Amino acid sequence: MVVFLQFADPELKHYIKSHSLPQIHEALLIGLFIQCPDDPLLFLEEKIKELQNQMKYQRLLPTKERHLELNWDMFITDEFKQRMAKTIGSYLSYLFDLESGEVLAPELYERAYFFHSYSLLRKCFCGWQLYIRSIKRRRMKMLQYAIKAEHFYRTNKLKRAFDAWMTWVLFQKRRQALAVKHLQHVSDQLLCKIILKEWSTLARDTRSTREYFERLERGELDDETDIHLAGVEDIIFLLPWPAALKVFSYLDVRDLVRCAQVCQFWKVVAQTSSLWSKVNFFPVRKRVQDTDVANILRNYRTFVIHLSLRGCNNIGWGTFKSISDCRNLQDLNLSQCRSLTDEFVSMVVEMCTSLLYLNLSYTAISDGTLRSLSKFGLNLQFLSLAYSKKFTNKGLNYLATGKGCHKLVYLDISGCTQISVRGFKSFGVGCNEIQHLVINDMATLTNSCITAMVTYYHNLTTISFLASPHISDAAIKTLVQGRRIVKIKIEGNQHISDASFKVISKSCPNLNHIYVSDCLRITDNGLKFLSILKNITVLNLSDCISLTDLGIRSFMDGSSASKLREINLSNCINITDLSLLKIIQRCPSLLHLRLRYCGRLTDSGIEWLGNLPTLLTIDLTGTNIQEQGLGNLGHCTKIQEFILAECSGVTDIGLQKFYAKVIDLAYLDLSHCLLVTDLSTKTLAFCCRRLTSLNIAGCPKITDLSIQYLAGVCHYMYSLDISGCVSLTDSIFTFLKKGCKKLRILKMLYCSNITKEAVKAVTNVQHVEYNDENPPIWFGYDNKGNELVTTKQEDEKTKKPDQ
Repeated sequence: MVVFLQFADPELKHYIKSHSLPQIHEALLIGLFIQCPDDPLLFLEEKIKELQNQMKYQRLLPTKERHLELNWDMFITDEFKQRMAKTIGSYLSYLFDLESGEVLAPELYERAYFFHSYSLLRKCFCGWQLYIRSIKRRRMKMLQYAIKAEHFYRTNKLKRAFDAWMTWVLFQKRRQALAVKHLQHVSDQLLCKIILKEWSTLARDTRSTREYFERLERGELDDETDIHLAGVEDIIFLLPWPAALKVFSYLDVRDLVRCAQVCQFWKVVAQTSSLWSKVNFFPVRKRVQDTDVANILRNYRTFVIHLSLRGCNNIGWGTFKSISDCRNLQDLNLSQCRSLTDEFVSMVVEMCTSLLYLNLSYTAISDGTLRSLSKFGLNLQFLSLAYSKKFTNKGLNYLATGKGCHKLVYLDISGCTQISVRGFKSFGVGCNEIQHLVINDMATLTNSCITAMVTYYHNLTTISFLASPHISDAAIKTLVQGRRIVKIKIEGNQHISDASFKVISKSCPNLNHIYVSDCLRITDNGLKFLSILKNITVLNLSDCISLTDLGIRSFMDGSSASKLREINLSNCINITDLSLLKIIQRCPSLLHLRLRYCGRLTDSGIEWLGNLPTLLTIDLTGTNIQEQGLGNLGHCTKIQEFILAECSGVTDIGLQKFYAKVIDLAYLDLSHCLLVTDLSTKTLAFCCRRLTSLNIAGCPKITDLSIQYLAGVCHYMYSLDISGCVSLTDSIFTFLKKGCKKLRILKMLYCSNITKEAVKAVTNVQHVEYNDENPPIWFGYDNKGNELVTTKQEDEKTKKPDQ
């Protein structure tokens, strides 16, 4: 009934409550259950009729007096009520252990009833909880089973997809492997063709060279025939335009003007604007005239960006007027121009407002030039006044008060000994953005000058004080503190000590270039201070005779050893093979190594240098290198510059082993190696055909045959020094003229068998030095190549027979 009433219609619910239908229903059912009549329907019919009669009677009464009592036991007879009382009493007596005849209070009945109802309710609730838990456990198990089933399904699906993908990948890999194999086969065939073609060309060239040498030795060559006569076909016309421009870009002004007169095509190429953006008159400085320079600049004034007139003394007003018309000019070099005046400089800097670089070194400029720069040099960034000694402190004061030169980042005032402390202060005030400062050859430079100048320089990164003997550790301390110095150069100073290196190591963590030469107070402790720096790439400690292996080891154990690119330990007479071993172990990237006059180095130590395959330059002048060391140095196949001057142990056998491996050799110095003969020169010419500079001065056993070997193959020879080669004759000029057409520098001092008439006939060489005097005594031989015997050696020879 309760459940029914929860969802019943409100009107029906009101009707049921207002007529007390639940109470009537309860009373009828209890009476029916208790009395258990024979005919239940008849019993219910009678009891319902009694209720109807009572209700009719109640309607007749006034409203206030109406009262119908509906109890649960109203339809139970008195006889059954008494039985119920006895039954309940006996049951309760049994439960509560009551004495006979004792009747319980109604409250106890009520409490017992509620306790019993609560117990039943609790049992129902516990049963319901167990049921709910079992339902939850079942649902959890089903959920786990569903998750496992889904995971299994997905895994199986992914496995099938992965198997299909793996099959496809293996198939693609097999296809790619076949394709790579095919491409590799094609590439190998093409590479073999190229190698075979190059080998064929090299073999043919080598065979022709060998045949040339053989005919030369047999005397079958005709001196009048040209060596390797080139074809007459114009290959420039056949080249693409960019390639033709690249070829012409290597020519100087004189050659470009000449090429423009060959043919129409060469004229078009030679007059291309890109070739005239950088004009250098230095190679033709002795022949060029004022009108020539003026005409060239007038024709190409809009294209000229870089212009060099260094050493041109025949220029005048016309040239500088043309320079002033080059409005795009950015770089101007007027070094060593004797005709340069303040008016010319003023005219140029006033009109060329884009000028960034200006070199006025070795000129006669005065304070007027500095006054013009202070007015018009608004964009100037690089200025060189080196060895210009006619300007004074007054001119420098213009820079401090004017508007120009405030953007300077590079300043070179080397050799300007007329500058005082006041002048240096003016430089500091007017040019306070300097980053690179060069003050070389300043015998008057003191600590006060440097202090007055660099106080205003907060961006200084590079300093150079070569041949400035009076500066001390105090000046270095003032320079480096609070600045980001990355490069420092000091030479010929007896006041700089290890204290400077200590300050440098603390204040300059980014230092990468150290050039400290001929500083006798630098010891091993200084190198120990420098070992904490991490970025040093250039280390020059030449003529620091106090250094030993201990200092070199301390520095090589530091952080910069692996980054070193250049090391110069020339004349460090106390270092031994231990230093070389440390250098080889710690400097894998070394490119340049100079060990001049390191007399304690042995051939075994020099032999280890073959383990540095990256070396490009080696200077072993005055060392004890022998045949074995030379042979192992050939493992450094990248060597381009090799100096072996004054090495008495150098022989042809060692040189031949070395030449056979260094085919890229470009610069070679064998001066005063008395045992060198034509045999090694033949190997040199055969293997090192890219040679551009050769110094064989003081080699008395060199003959005309060596020059003929070189001229026949080494066509790129630019500089040749044969001073003291007393066996050479006038015949060498015929070979040099035919084979070495690019020769520009030729030195022939103390060549007594070469005549002045033959030297005067040499016109294709720009710089020639010659005399026919006898070799000096320190050469060690006379004008016939015979070794000179000293007094000490004569005494030893006379003592031996007596013994």
